[in-house]
Amino acid sequence: MDLATLIGLALGFGSIFGGMVMEGGNPAAIINIPAFVIVLGGTFGTAFISFPLSRIIGLAGVLMHAFFDKGHDARHTADLLVSMAEQSRREGLLSLEGKAQSVSDPFIKKGLMLMIDGTDPERLRSIMEIELAAREERHEGGIAVLEAMGGFAPTLGIMGTVLGLINVLSNLSDTSTLGHKIAGAFIATFIGVFSANILFLPLGIKLKGRMKHEAHIGEMSLEGILSIQAGDNPRIVREKLDGFLSPKLRTGSEAGGGKSAERQAA
Repeated sequence: MDLATLIGLALGFGSIFGGMVMEGGNPAAIINIPAFVIVLGGTFGTAFISFPLSRIIGLAGVLMHAFFDKGHDARHTADLLVSMAEQSRREGLLSLEGKAQSVSDPFIKKGLMLMIDGTDPERLRSIMEIELAAREERHEGGIAVLEAMGGFAPTLGIMGTVLGLINVLSNLSDTSTLGHKIAGAFIATFIGVFSANILFLPLGIKLKGRMKHEAHIGEMSLEGILSIQAGDNPRIVREKLDGFLSPKLRTGSEAGGGKSAERQAA
């Protein structure tokens, strides 16, 4: 579970509704079923119009990446590939099969198995780059849906408010409830802006960051696998992979060395 996403949602909801209470308002006042139907129903409707059905159906699976962190640890991946390079130099590529089968990341596992099966390096690179591009395309599809919904929701909120005001102004016989009805009409605008800026757009940004991080680790893993296949010295493999890491995670840094020592001790 990604704590940052949960904390962000809690702070977003808590600060807005908490501030409303501090100003003397009642959060229950925004419970307006017609407004929710107009804004959220209309937003999802425009998403269905804009994107293929398969992409909308797949949105739920894409959203899981925002709430559940798969733990793509770049340093751990680099250490794993370097240890495989050392084993390969001692015992040969075929000795890596058992360790490759236990790798949890399907992308890395696929690359290692292709390497062990003796796939030509250029063909291996081509296959894995296609895999990277396909994964990125899937993620970008879900992100595009969320970004589009973040753009549609405020507009649908304004439309809901306009419809509410039309209804109010068409029936001015009871002026005692006029203020309450006008306030209710603006709930749709609030729902549209709130859903866009607390849910749809932030989740899209989170997924975009996850996608870039996964792509970065995928590129690093591919370089490591090709280096192992080429029989590079483990020190050379380490230097290559360290180039993908931030300075504090590299082997030569104090932070990186400390983490490496902790792993070896464990």
